[in-house]
Amino acid sequence: MSHTAKDRKKLLTRVRRIKGQVEAMETALNEQPDCAAVLQQIASIRGAVNGLMAEMLEGHIREHLGLDVVQPEQRQKELEQVVSVIRSYLK
Repeated sequence: MSHTAKDRKKLLTRVRRIKGQVEAMETALNEQPDCAAVLQQIASIRGAVNGLMAEMLEGHIREHLGLDVVQPEQRQKELEQVVSVIRSYLK
């Protein structure tokens, strides 16, 4: 079973929370709020996205790279994919 299928409910809860935060920020921007409030909302959204990314990466690494049954060629391919995603995320 895929780690995303196994943890689907928890991951979707995180995504819905992020969606709610983004919608709240959109509402706040439409109401012309205080800059500090918007900045705080952006920081909260970033933290939530970082948490989601960390959880997904951990599950992916454990499932695709942590198993002893993975062939060296497949492990290298999976490793390159993870490195590529991390590089893209950190840009």
